Amino acid sequence: MTYCVALRLKDGLVMLADTRTNAGVDNISTFRKLATIEHPGERVIGIMTAGNLAVSQAAVNMAVEQGVRVRDSDELETLHTVPTMVRAAQLMGQAVREVYRIDGPSLEAQAGDFNVSILMGGQVGNGEMRLFQVYSAGNYIEATEDTPYLQIGEHKYGKPIIDRALAYDTALADGLKLALISMDSTMRSNLSVGMPIDLMVYRRNALKIAMQHRIKDDDAYFTGLRRSWSDALTQAYRTIPGPGWEF
Repeated sequence: MTYCVALRLKDGLVMLADTRTNAGVDNISTFRKLATIEHPGERVIGIMTAGNLAVSQAAVNMAVEQGVRVRDSDELETLHTVPTMVRAAQLMGQAVREVYRIDGPSLEAQAGDFNVSILMGGQVGNGEMRLFQVYSAGNYIEATEDTPYLQIGEHKYGKPIIDRALAYDTALADGLKLALISMDSTMRSNLSVGMPIDLMVYRRNALKIAMQHRIKDDDAYFTGLRRSWSDALTQAYRTIPGPGWEF
């Protein structure tokens, strides 16, 4: 299991992913689930994955390195060459379907699960900054101003704080803080999501990554944030008046 959250805000993107993989209580490992493509001045694309690790790695490698054939031609296209973010989402969907064509029957014969979810956000050239979620079938949805975030993996514990506090015009720094609180809430409630955490921040139209950072167990800011959030929640419920009911 994993948890990844991406915010598409007025001023830019925030992408955050844990690194824990769980194939049983005696088979827990750490794998990076956030990949980035950066050609300064030309494109920035962030990719986060959840689901079957072999499937997600195969799909990302195909989209980033091997390439996918452009329809009705022998030309190979990758995320390094796509002309728009919409085409990037389409190409990633094609890669997922191609991996299913190659590996799907074998997985199904072994009672395996072809399960993959991908979040992909960024900007290419003068095009619009966009954020997509690609499904196992290769289709996708896009984040909007009304719903400026997308989540994959074990998302239910981290969703309430984002639903209550996030808006499209939320400042990038505040968006990052909310994403980190969302991650902390998930890790507290589900042991299959864990440290370290990888993050990327991108400012709209910059065409370069503003920040990439790995948060480890000893990270001072994240440790303080976790403590402050717990204290704030405790104080909040204590200051709310009781119901006044007799029982």
